[in-house]
Amino acid sequence: MELMESLLFFLIMISIFQQSSSSTNPGDVSALKSLSEKWKNAPPSWGKSGDPCGESGERWEGVLNCSNSRVTELKLFNMGLEGTLSSEIGSLTGLQSLDLSYNKDLEGELPSSIGMLKQLHTLRLIACKFSGIIPNELGNLQNLKILALNSNQFSGKIPASLGRLSHLQYLDLADNQLNGTLPTSATEGSGLDRLWAAQHFHFNKNQISGPIPSDLFNSSMTVMHILLDNNKLTGEIPDTIGLVNSLRILRLDNNSLNGSVPSSINSLTNLSVLNLANNNLNGAMPNLTGMDFLNYLDLSNNSFDPSEAPNWLSGLNNLTTLIIESGGLQGQVPQEIFSFPQLQEVRLNNNSFSGTLNMSTKITQALKIVNLRNNSITSVTLSSSYNDTLILIENPVCGNVQLRHTGYCQDQQPDSQFNSWNNVTCSQPYEGQIVSRAPYFGYIQNHLNNLEERIQEKLSRTGVNFLVQDVFFDKNSYLNIWLKFCNSSGKSFTRNDILNSLDLNTQDLQLPENIGPSVFYPSHYAFQKRVIRGLTIGIAVGCAIGVLIIAGLAIYAVRQRKQALTAIYLRNPFASWGSFGEDAGDAPQLKGARCFSLDELKRCTDDFSKANEIGSGGYGKVYKGVLLNDQIVAIKRSQKGSTQGGLEFKTEIELLSRVHHRNLVELVGFCYEKGELLLVYEYIPNGTLKKNLSGSSEIQLDWKRRLMIALDSARGLAYLHDHANPPIIHRDVKSTNILLDDNLIAKVADFGLSTFVLNSEEGLISIHIKGTPGYVDPEYFMTHQLTAKSDVYSFGVVMLELITARSPIEKEKYIVKEVKMAINKNDKEFYGLKDLIDPTILKTGSLDGMHRFIELTLKCLAESPEDRPMMNELVKEFEILLTKHEIRRKSTSESSFGIEFQTERGVAEHPYDEIVLSSEVSTDAGYYSGQHLLPK
Repeated sequence: MELMESLLFFLIMISIFQQSSSSTNPGDVSALKSLSEKWKNAPPSWGKSGDPCGESGERWEGVLNCSNSRVTELKLFNMGLEGTLSSEIGSLTGLQSLDLSYNKDLEGELPSSIGMLKQLHTLRLIACKFSGIIPNELGNLQNLKILALNSNQFSGKIPASLGRLSHLQYLDLADNQLNGTLPTSATEGSGLDRLWAAQHFHFNKNQISGPIPSDLFNSSMTVMHILLDNNKLTGEIPDTIGLVNSLRILRLDNNSLNGSVPSSINSLTNLSVLNLANNNLNGAMPNLTGMDFLNYLDLSNNSFDPSEAPNWLSGLNNLTTLIIESGGLQGQVPQEIFSFPQLQEVRLNNNSFSGTLNMSTKITQALKIVNLRNNSITSVTLSSSYNDTLILIENPVCGNVQLRHTGYCQDQQPDSQFNSWNNVTCSQPYEGQIVSRAPYFGYIQNHLNNLEERIQEKLSRTGVNFLVQDVFFDKNSYLNIWLKFCNSSGKSFTRNDILNSLDLNTQDLQLPENIGPSVFYPSHYAFQKRVIRGLTIGIAVGCAIGVLIIAGLAIYAVRQRKQALTAIYLRNPFASWGSFGEDAGDAPQLKGARCFSLDELKRCTDDFSKANEIGSGGYGKVYKGVLLNDQIVAIKRSQKGSTQGGLEFKTEIELLSRVHHRNLVELVGFCYEKGELLLVYEYIPNGTLKKNLSGSSEIQLDWKRRLMIALDSARGLAYLHDHANPPIIHRDVKSTNILLDDNLIAKVADFGLSTFVLNSEEGLISIHIKGTPGYVDPEYFMTHQLTAKSDVYSFGVVMLELITARSPIEKEKYIVKEVKMAINKNDKEFYGLKDLIDPTILKTGSLDGMHRFIELTLKCLAESPEDRPMMNELVKEFEILLTKHEIRRKSTSESSFGIEFQTERGVAEHPYDEIVLSSEVSTDAGYYSGQHLLPK
């Protein structure tokens, strides 16, 4: 009995000793274990010891700091965590900093218990998969200075309780699904207007609607960045915006704002970036006199009154980027702007500038691109010192024989903005991208050195080398900088390496100010498992005989050769692309598209899971995926046994990457690895025209919307025929290859998945059949060639689908034959087709333009190709039809469209313009073009 009592006493003393020797609060240990129970892939060190705050060798990975036995800093970004966030997070009441960012499979709702972390000053949950509403309890975190919840799936309204965070300096809620209005104290008791210490309001890429509250802004605010672009805001810009004298960046672009720009805007004398593009703003162009620090200005695609270039423009001599596309500007281009010392980029296309373009003297050496496409310029005086990009296509001056065949009057491939000189390679690099959401410039090359110096300074004591792999601007004018990091020791990175050395979102990185507000999105990293070496290595080495040494040397030589080949592949992943021709192994010359690794595409599609499969076709299967930056994409994966080779694939993506038009589905990138051929496209959420006409979606397409879709699709095809270089024949135009985006703008898809066109004296031809029964040009069966007029025939069948909502072949009946048999030209309203017209549009009101639309359809379906119109002629006819009947796209708050057609005479938009527009002005045909129209 005494022995048992002694043993029990001994065990109790051991337990007490273990607890007293632990440096971590038991409540914190319990909370951390509760977190790990909800996670798959928790760090291996968690649970191996009972002391998260132990000595450096025993401390749990991610527990970076402790104080008085409490965990004060928990950082687990990009650790591959999967699961949900336990409500036990609220028990870690000593936490001052929490960062769980970039765990793409960390999902579910944010627990309200997070509001119990009263000591918290930093909360980063960037680029996870959290959803649901943002909990009101975050308003209890009175010490919070940094709140970054961007790039998740949060929905609902921005909680007004955030207005209680009186110490908050950085607020980033961008790239979520937040909706409703912006909260202010006048309506909700608390609100964003109370965040007087805040310097960053990042709300871009959400679904926030309603007007911008006038009481959101006041003179007590110290905010420097306001990012509200890519939302659904309506109403006028409040004049109280002029009270925020600290403001340096203002992005309100890609909304549905209307009315005049308030005169108080020029009170923002510290502003460096002003972007009001792609709204419905009207009245006079805003007076920006006195805004001397302005670097980046974009006022494009609004409805400002036609005017000459404003006088204040000549005073903005700190500009690096000037963009006023479709701005109603006329008269002469002011000569003095080209002498601004920092000016890099001028985009004044789609205006009515006329007379002489004078670039003869004092051209700044910084200037890289001048785009004056689609104006009325008749002559040019150009300094011999300017040897960079000048675009004059669709100006009268290009009728000059001497200029017609120069680069100025032809589509140009701009010089790459990025030239890498570094060749850093390693077997397992850490990669990611910096996304700048409001850079002060539009041309990066002059600013890369400064950026690299700042990153190098951050990494100087870490033994990490880095390489800038790629730099480009996306369609939102966001700057994307792709980086690769290598461990100088040659080893792979450990979790602690990444947590301690590669956090590029901390405030001490201090990127150059002109890079603008930025976020670093790292790629997922595959950590290597530790291998325990046997104790017999020394004995084995000591007992090694000559044969084993020779074998070892042979193995070493083989491995060295393999590593050398791997290094070559890492430097040039295209080295194996074909074996014919001098340049077969060169990387493709791309414009905006990037090369993805196969692993990256597998991760973003859950290894091409069945759940992510959204379609299939002759090319292969199509998968939905989510990239690292949360961009949703459609990935076309070629089927096994594809006959397309690497060199052919390379040629294809080079061409596709140069085709940019808002009515064509955009190529995001590609992958050619391990025999896999994949194309990565932007994801178009509302699916095919076929689906939306069939009634299988919730969207109802009335007649006006169908006319808009016809115009959009015709513009895309006309661009392929007339302005792609080389021109492209689609060869499979059909309603399943026309997709509708969020605003029901049509985009033509699958225009480049086979062979491109040949030039012929007869025009553009293709000798490879590709088509769908019911759509194929009957001429093909005689000539065995497809031409641009074949696309026109197929488009005519699509036009019939817009009228009837029927498939081309239905119940063994061919719709073209049925329509031609039913035609009655004496019927001035329906052409005898009333019984075939889709009942949906008969019920939705006026069918303005139906008669002319049917006439155009029949011309497209003419038996002889010579009797069919060209696509560019159809574009003009559709524009005239829409203008004549005053059919316009309303603001996105009123309908699904973000484009408005106006009946008054204004600036003509060219049908093949590759710039994404959000407001267009149609005009009469004589003003638009000198080409002949179709006879009525």
